[in-house]
Parts: sequence; structure tokens; C-alpha cells
Amino acid sequence: MVDPSTTAAESPAALLDVERVAAVCGCSTRHVRRLADAGRMPSPFKLGALLRWRKADIDEWIAGGCRPIRTVMKRGPQ
Repeated sequence: MVDPSTTAAESPAALLDVERVAAVCGCSTRHVRRLADAGRMPSPFKLGALLRWRKADIDEWIAGGCRPIRTVMKRGPQ
């Protein structure tokens, strides 16, 4: 059953647009897109031409210290 006191934006299953993610992170929308492209934040879902992030993913990423999601493997000497 859904709690009527919880709004759609507060629901853990809520999807956030780039403007909302930028507001939560305190940065610009361009920076959010760059972080996502570089694998330094959770990847968005594409809904047609729209990008959306799960609120739970963003909250977990922030609570974890905003660590990069994708890791880059360094090549050693050959």
C-alpha cells in the first residue's frame, strides 16, 4: 500500500530528471551529464530522448561519498 503522505518525488522509486539531480548535487546540469558520461555517477535510464535517474541510486551514491561508479583499469608495464 502506498503512503499518502509521501509525494512522488520523495518515493525511493521516483525518477529524477537532470535538473533535479543537479539541484540535489548542487551543480549544473552540464556537470551532471559529464559525470554520468565519465562513469563517475550512477547511469541514467533513457526514456525516449529523456534521461532519468532513480532517486534511490542518487541517494545511495551521495551517502557513499560520491565515489566513481565505473573503475578504470590501469595498464601495467608490458
